[in-house]
Amino acid sequence: MNEQRDDLPDHLEMIQGVIDRHSRNSFLLKGWSLTLIAAVFLLAVRSEEPKLAIAVGLLPALVFWGLDAYYLRLERSFRALFNHARTAAPSPGDRFNMDAGPFRATVPTWWRTLFTTSVFWFHAVVTILVVGALAFFTVRSCHATQGIL
Repeated sequence: MNEQRDDLPDHLEMIQGVIDRHSRNSFLLKGWSLTLIAAVFLLAVRSEEPKLAIAVGLLPALVFWGLDAYYLRLERSFRALFNHARTAAPSPGDRFNMDAGPFRATVPTWWRTLFTTSVFWFHAVVTILVVGALAFFTVRSCHATQGIL
């Protein structure tokens, strides 16, 4: 029995819209991460306690890293739903199904997604910059209290 699904293009377009939205969220998170870290650096330079400002800057760097991995994982599960909808035999129960939950088991876990190339390198560099700035301000304040600088 080879039934045709006239609504398949509409269904695939809906799923693709969700995939695009998750991809945009990931891009926006990277932009916000850089913006907040730059603001933290500015606060650190002008602050009496630069170490505290930089230490606080580590929190958004790590939070945005986790959120980026979360959205990438969701995007991948919706891609799996897209492939299923594209290749599966038509059934009345699947009509316009947008539940990607059953496909989460087919994509890497959130923890593994943290270390994928597209997520890891960007956020690792940002985190290393924050830690490096924290080390710089710590050394600078130690030298300043000892009268070296």
